[in-house]
Amino acid sequence: MAIEIPNLSLVVLIGPSGSGKSTFAQRHFLPTEVLSSDYCRGLVSDDPNDQAATTDAFDVLHYIAGKRLAAGRLTVVDATNVQREARQPLVKLAREHHVLPVAIVLDVREEICRERNNQRSDRHFGEHVIRQQRSQLRKSLKHLRREGFRHVIVLRSPAEIDEVTIERVPLWNDKRDVRGPFDFIGDVHGCCDELEQLLAQLGYQSQPVREPGPGWGSLCYTHPEGRQAVFVGDLVDRGPRVLDTVSLVRNMMHEGSALCVPGNHDVKLLRKLRGKNVQLTHGLAETMAELQAIDAAVRGTFEQELADFLDRLVSHYVLDEGKVVVAHAGMKQSMQGRGSGRVREFALYGETTGETDEFGLPVRYQWAADYRGDAMVVYGHTPVPEPDWLNKTVNIDTGCVFGGALTALRYPELETVSVAAKHTYCEPARPFLGDQQPAPENPTAAERDDLLDLADVTGKRIVSTRLRHNVTIREENGTAALEVMSRFAANPKWLVYLPPTMSPSETSLLPGYLEHPEQAFAYYRNQGVPTVVCEEKHMGSRAVVVICRDSQVAAKRFGVLEEAGVIVTRTGRRFFSDTQLEAALLERLRSAMDSAGFWDELNTDWAVLDCELMPWSAKAQELLRTQYAAVGASATAALPAVQAALTATTARLAGDEAELAAGLAERFARREQSAHQFVDAYRQYCWPVASLDDYKLAPFHLLATEARVHVQRDHQWHMQTLAEICRHDPAVLLATQYRTVDVTDPQAVDDAIGWWLKLTAQGGEGMVVKPLDFIAKGKKGLLQPALKCRGREYLRIIYGPDYTEPANLDRLRKRGLGTKRSLALREFALGVEALERFARREPLHRVHECVFGVLALESEPVDPRL
Repeated sequence: MAIEIPNLSLVVLIGPSGSGKSTFAQRHFLPTEVLSSDYCRGLVSDDPNDQAATTDAFDVLHYIAGKRLAAGRLTVVDATNVQREARQPLVKLAREHHVLPVAIVLDVREEICRERNNQRSDRHFGEHVIRQQRSQLRKSLKHLRREGFRHVIVLRSPAEIDEVTIERVPLWNDKRDVRGPFDFIGDVHGCCDELEQLLAQLGYQSQPVREPGPGWGSLCYTHPEGRQAVFVGDLVDRGPRVLDTVSLVRNMMHEGSALCVPGNHDVKLLRKLRGKNVQLTHGLAETMAELQAIDAAVRGTFEQELADFLDRLVSHYVLDEGKVVVAHAGMKQSMQGRGSGRVREFALYGETTGETDEFGLPVRYQWAADYRGDAMVVYGHTPVPEPDWLNKTVNIDTGCVFGGALTALRYPELETVSVAAKHTYCEPARPFLGDQQPAPENPTAAERDDLLDLADVTGKRIVSTRLRHNVTIREENGTAALEVMSRFAANPKWLVYLPPTMSPSETSLLPGYLEHPEQAFAYYRNQGVPTVVCEEKHMGSRAVVVICRDSQVAAKRFGVLEEAGVIVTRTGRRFFSDTQLEAALLERLRSAMDSAGFWDELNTDWAVLDCELMPWSAKAQELLRTQYAAVGASATAALPAVQAALTATTARLAGDEAELAAGLAERFARREQSAHQFVDAYRQYCWPVASLDDYKLAPFHLLATEARVHVQRDHQWHMQTLAEICRHDPAVLLATQYRTVDVTDPQAVDDAIGWWLKLTAQGGEGMVVKPLDFIAKGKKGLLQPALKCRGREYLRIIYGPDYTEPANLDRLRKRGLGTKRSLALREFALGVEALERFARREPLHRVHECVFGVLALESEPVDPRL
């Protein structure tokens, strides 16, 4: 005998002591799935048979069962459960977690139970106990379904119990094994003309259905690439071709090219067809008129089949391994993939506050504003002017029947395709904005998205990334980052990316050099990377530019009002305190992008760029004044006097003393020369800034555009794409010089080293060596995304004027790179993850988790108790 139980259910074993419940549970379920009342008594009293501990034991059992059900785990309760009072809290628990309660009854004869108990030394109760338990069981059998058990299985003999097998079956809404690709289609409401046009635009082809039913029509659409259309409900009412719409969807489902969930209008029509007293409002009268126009000979059969079709529609679907959920009005995380009346009601109507607005319509609770689930939720129900993204949910009902458009969301591409309504078929009860901008009281989803919440960033956190699995953010680092983020950062809605640190190449052993390109080339060559890109390292400050086509795009996509972009430092602060200067620079960049045809070529309205902004002095004036200039000024002022004194001293001495003084004079002469070289080095990074044209912005990564993160493009593509933009405003925009190098070719390596020597001899900082592919993997996983090779003179700024002294150079060559390289990889993984989450339209708190992680890793640890 095979019995089926839902994958997610609360299984309640019912039977008197000795009926074999524990043996049955051990045979058919995992040990972790079974919660035994005896075991819980042992947990609270150290004695599984201590009846005085029963109340506390069941408190523990119910608590654990609730946690398992909340996590979506099948749970089995092993107790006698022969009394209705014992079963009631279990049924209630199942309802709270929207799972189906299943009763498996072991109705074994009394003498068998008595014999089994007599064989157990830990059972010392009298025969009357078993007799009473079995009597209570017999009285309960006929009431189990009325108590709320959706499945009741009764096994009446040891042989039947031994022979039974249990098969776990998914709920009807569980289609995790269906992976798409999908085309989710918003509320159609009988707009069949627009539906046919949209399906054709999506690549579906019309064909006759193989087995047309009477009255159903013969047209069907299938996709040559196997894509499935998924309708979010409300097929009926208001539009001109309701029955054609239902027929088309029904035929597509019959042919396997579509799925459909019910909408509230579909369910209202079903109730009318089933003979319920339903008001003919909100378009139902027109639907019923279409039905009345059908030939009377087939109308009755058609209406019955239509009712059966609507009745079979499942409240919601969980698709693609749980990555996407579709429901008419949405679906909270706690209800996804579960089955109950409340789940179906939420799927059909959403959640209301109990109030009505000025149009007499219910005020709906914004469940999507609080959504924190992992699955993307696609829904409709409430018409919006355009697809409305919020917290990894998207409303694709764009009000076709009200004169808007019929919209499809292509998955996994996350691209929307819309067909404008041919007419306004119905005037909405609440004003529909159509192509107008959202009114102030109706903000866009991006504007409603939450800002940083302390709960999202405090404490020790483990961030899962695609490139480097889990990255740990320690609490003491997060505390310091929180200080920076809360006090100094730009509007957090702009912060979708912070750049990683960069590791230097291995230490060079060449005389006078600490860094040299040969070590960077060797690193990638030894890791099996044959081609690298060498990019000039600019003498400026790292800057991340987020730029939108206009302020409307910024409001819609980023939720930022009255701005069209931002320039931030690598710690998330605004680069310019003068917002007018920032806006002017962004406008120059935007104009160049317009002239280059950037927006249309990449099909985007915004972009994130990784850049260098020069001069360095424009951002580091205080650092220059207090550290670099102070050192240079004092050294160049003091050392000539020291040198003169040593020269005079040498002239007065003779023998060994004169030789010692001459040595000191030579040493201080070298120090004086180093001091002048130090001043010359940092002066390369300083020039006066009197106007916008005195700045230079050098972009070197096009990180992301709408729905795309460009880490799959190689660095040559980035260089060429950005150079085309820079070509349209060379006064402010600087194309980065670069070379592609075959590291297995000695001549190519020598040429690249020569180029580096030329750059550094002219006062340049050096170059950055990157694998040709943006993301490269070697023998042990992810490789360094870039290695910096800085020039000999530039390193004086970093390590001090005298770093080239042999003793100092030998000490510096012992520097360890392991920590720096590990940090670079972790920050790189977090940065890419942040961009990918933003491109996928994940909630802002999910993006900030990664951005905040980069800032935390860069922060000095602070005692969290402070």
